[in-house]
Amino acid sequence: MRAWIAAAVLLLAVPAPALAYVGPGAGFAFVSSLLIILVTTLLAILTLLTWPIRWVVQRIRGSRALGAARARRVVVLGLDGQDPELTEQFLAEGLLPNFARLRERGTFSPLQTTLLAESPVAWTSFQTGCNPGKHRIFDFLVPNRASHLPELGSARVDPPARSLRLGPFRIPIGKPRISAGRRSVPFWKILGDHGIFSTILRVPITFPAERFGGVLLSAMSVPDLRGTQGTYTYFTSDPADIERLSSTMQSGELVRLAVDGGTARASITGPDSPVRDGGGALELPLQVRPADEGSGATLTVNGTTCDLARRTYTPWIPLGFRAAPGVTVHGIVRFYLLESAPHVKLYMTPINIDPDRPALPISHPFTYAVYLSKTQGRYSTLGLAEDTSALNEGVVDEDAFLDLTWQIHEERERMFFDALEKTARGAVVCVFDVTDRLQHMFFRHLDERHPANRGRDTSRHRDAIRDLYTRMDDLVGRTMARLGDDDVLIVMSDHGFKPYRRSVNLNSWLYTHGFLALRNGGPTGADMFADVDWSKTKAYAVGFGGIYLNLAGREARGIVAPGAEAEEVKRAIRDGLRELYDEEEGTHPVREVYDATEVYSGPYVADAPDLIVGCRPGHRVGWLSVTGGVSTEELEDNVRPWSGDHNFNPPDVPGMLFCNRRIAAASPGICDIGPTVLDLFGVPVPPHCDGAPLLPAGPAREAPAPAAVPAAAARRAESSS
Repeated sequence: MRAWIAAAVLLLAVPAPALAYVGPGAGFAFVSSLLIILVTTLLAILTLLTWPIRWVVQRIRGSRALGAARARRVVVLGLDGQDPELTEQFLAEGLLPNFARLRERGTFSPLQTTLLAESPVAWTSFQTGCNPGKHRIFDFLVPNRASHLPELGSARVDPPARSLRLGPFRIPIGKPRISAGRRSVPFWKILGDHGIFSTILRVPITFPAERFGGVLLSAMSVPDLRGTQGTYTYFTSDPADIERLSSTMQSGELVRLAVDGGTARASITGPDSPVRDGGGALELPLQVRPADEGSGATLTVNGTTCDLARRTYTPWIPLGFRAAPGVTVHGIVRFYLLESAPHVKLYMTPINIDPDRPALPISHPFTYAVYLSKTQGRYSTLGLAEDTSALNEGVVDEDAFLDLTWQIHEERERMFFDALEKTARGAVVCVFDVTDRLQHMFFRHLDERHPANRGRDTSRHRDAIRDLYTRMDDLVGRTMARLGDDDVLIVMSDHGFKPYRRSVNLNSWLYTHGFLALRNGGPTGADMFADVDWSKTKAYAVGFGGIYLNLAGREARGIVAPGAEAEEVKRAIRDGLRELYDEEEGTHPVREVYDATEVYSGPYVADAPDLIVGCRPGHRVGWLSVTGGVSTEELEDNVRPWSGDHNFNPPDVPGMLFCNRRIAAASPGICDIGPTVLDLFGVPVPPHCDGAPLLPAGPAREAPAPAAVPAAAARRAESSS
């Protein structure tokens, strides 16, 4: 902890964090002012003046709390999406010696995941020890009940309630209004309340960062500078690119480069102006001058000139969008030159919030994000940092995706090992995303009959996932080498992975079976429910498995009466989806349809989808249906590089659990991890938690015998019950 306090002294010299807000229908805008800098500096000085008193108080409280602890440190290493069956396979092949050593010393078991089996839901249950009915995170996307439109379920940012008008300018007064979708309390907040320090790194659904007795860097749901979850930019002077991508690019911005006198010019689009109503997006000029030999180029942007080597990422480059005198919007990007001749083709990452000037609460305390940047260099702050969209849409290839993904992973490793060094007692929790993102994009290499293999190379990266697991094994080994005998290590994943070959378009099925009505006589492929006739619609689908009734009194244009009619509609949908048959695969794609009132408990069950669809591995909810679209086919091939997934029926995709202690439970679940950490530190588990401690009471010693549970056997046992 002393290291963080020392870092705060250093950080008084850096620019203060800027104020941020979101304009209606626009991206984020960031405003710095003298007042904000003065207030922030005064608060930092006050913090430094009072830290000796607070340090003594915390030491006393922490010593008392740690007196009942059965571990000096608890380290939770999260490997998002690592699959227990693949782990078993690679263990049997001798590829994972450190995982094998961990299994022999303690435990290897499947870990029950959540419904839905996806990161925002599962990691929220991990941190709160609760089922979704108690923490209110049900999916990536949920419907706004007033507009029916899909929106992010984890966080919302609104502008300050008041502003001061000075001629053409509008000066926001106060802070942005940022609300978290998550309810309930993470276990590290409870630890902090008992005087036990924690370092929490990149755990999904921790934005906005909340106050607690420790340090935290947020992850999933942190937006880019434009207020999206990741909008990349592709600059090109090739007319064929413009024609090819103009109608298909959905997650990026396509920008035509104008070439004049051997120099290609365009503008980088930033956030909307924070100080002018209707001022449009802020922009920065960009110039690319190809080298004479055609092997590289020179980039000039934001007053900085740097060399671009072909197919090599630049370091993080700071961008400053000037909105008005004294008002500059700060972000960081990396560039990747795909081609310099005969055409210039340049990829730019989404504009990340600059960790040197964190304009939104991406860390606690705010100095922690800056500390990491000052000591380790700038790093990606975007919640979904690995750009799967650019690969999905054919802008970058697999080599470029892998290069950026592993560089981002290395940033996370530096943070993690720094945390291990700085946190002598307490909890250290870090989640690595590479296991999830890489399996999403390369799972086709494990499935010869996958539709995504058509017309694509199947040999160059056929070992990408095998190499991924061996690199995670190396990470585990280096982590174990830094632990003492009284440290508890938990290595876990939130869910597993399986191939995603075929799409189930739920809204199309609802349309063809009379539950959803369209105004234009048939599907047009429009998303966001653009063609839906709500006056005749009984049910609609949003997200990766949720079906919602158009319920009178709840939805703004609801027509289904609560009670008997609603129950009949649910019954008809459940029965119908279970009967759906895929001739191509020769199977029923839907394994189960769950009623929220039967599977969730707690105060927020009313916010859940009315029905949750659990697809059989191989089938997943279709892309268009996720965002409220109605396609022409109920079932269709998934031909995107995004070829693996986990949004299937949860018992089919459990996570995995390793521990250097022997656990007491025969069938552990992700809700058990938080209570386990609390119990190891002698902190009572709150009664609202659904999970229970996994380690037996008494000294936390290494177990003399392994306790491995084969994932396949566990799933067979669950299905037989």
